[in-house]
Amino acid sequence: MQWPQVSALISALCFSLSALSLAQAQQIIVNDDVAISDIDRNRARLIFTMRINQWSDQLPVAVFVLPDEAPLHQAFAKSALGVFPYQLRQTWDRQVFSGTGQAPLQVANEAEMVQRVRQTPGAIGYVGQPLSLPGIKVVEVK
Repeated sequence: MQWPQVSALISALCFSLSALSLAQAQQIIVNDDVAISDIDRNRARLIFTMRINQWSDQLPVAVFVLPDEAPLHQAFAKSALGVFPYQLRQTWDRQVFSGTGQAPLQVANEAEMVQRVRQTPGAIGYVGQPLSLPGIKVVEVK
């Protein structure tokens, strides 16, 4: 192999490993007032596709997501929800344009995600690394 090919191979491998580490480290987080400690993948998918808009105690769900092009968002959609990011976008757009629903609230980065989930009753979102902060619970996906 020549140097440009080796360099390209190393870059691709590093990108794959970083995406894999993101995929393995994801955590769904909720506001402390949400009365759940775990969630199954199907229910999480229904929440993040905006098909469930209330928790079991009738508290409204507020969904926060990162931009479509964010690597964490892409990894989260694929691994935690089992859908491609473009499928989420299509679902949200269809609901908005048909008048049957709305899109989730988009935040700029993980720090804003944590802040908004902490401050919003009924909020749900995701982060790349485990965290332990007052006002937020980590929810296990089963």
